[in-house]
Amino acid sequence: MKFLRYGPTGQEKPGLLDDMGQIRDLSAVIPDLAGSSLLPETMERLMALDIKSLPIVPGAPQKDVRVGPCVGQVGKFICIGLNYADHAAETGATVPPEPVVFNKWTSAIVGPDDEVKIPRDSVKTDWEVELGVVIGKGGSYIEEAEAMSHVAGFCVINDISEREYQLERAGTWDKGKGCDTFGPLGPWLVTPDEVGDYDDLKMWLDVDGHRYQNGSTRTMVYKVPFLISYLSRFMSLQPGDVISTGTPPGVGMGQKPPKFLKGGEVMSLGIERLGVQTQRVIA
Repeated sequence: MKFLRYGPTGQEKPGLLDDMGQIRDLSAVIPDLAGSSLLPETMERLMALDIKSLPIVPGAPQKDVRVGPCVGQVGKFICIGLNYADHAAETGATVPPEPVVFNKWTSAIVGPDDEVKIPRDSVKTDWEVELGVVIGKGGSYIEEAEAMSHVAGFCVINDISEREYQLERAGTWDKGKGCDTFGPLGPWLVTPDEVGDYDDLKMWLDVDGHRYQNGSTRTMVYKVPFLISYLSRFMSLQPGDVISTGTPPGVGMGQKPPKFLKGGEVMSLGIERLGVQTQRVIA
């Protein structure tokens, strides 16, 4: 099933996408697609609803109706770096012996089609299409074999990054990753049963119609169950936490010569069975 949040920024309502591509309103069933609404028992109840009995929201999603971030009230936005063997190779890095963990601040989160703003004095703003994992059932020291029972769903993420801030200044990666608008989420939160084989999903990203990223989750080094288990050793995972799992090759930093966003471009990106994002870049 595909869940979503729709409406003006800060006033999003919960909904789901029916088989005809229409939004069905869930406001009478749950307050938001967030927190306890993502627990397994709640998700099971939502998936058992008679969809035809839910109110239709007029207009086409992502055209007539703004679609917001697919998860609300995110507590932690955790990211994994250099997690695709072919992306590590293009950047000249070796695959790390353990996952590289960093954060995007939750203030970076925007809808899948909202504008992306280049930070003041930025010279190296870049793109990264990534598979997002949304936690449904929280926990600590989660066993890898049980990890997928903690997943509410998957989504598309654009892990927008300012490379100078990230790599050429002292300190951690975080300040190049968490600028405002650097975390588009969505359009849909897709339940694991509908996603199927999350280890073999095509993923792509275009800038102004030119395809830069054309990869697959097949080349992910540390897989989703391992990442959930690994992260839960260092922090408790909570319902609504988001994990961004890394990107395939084709980022701007890896082009010859490197190419970065200046403003005025349009990014389009997507992952098989998870939907498409489109963002205009604003200087």
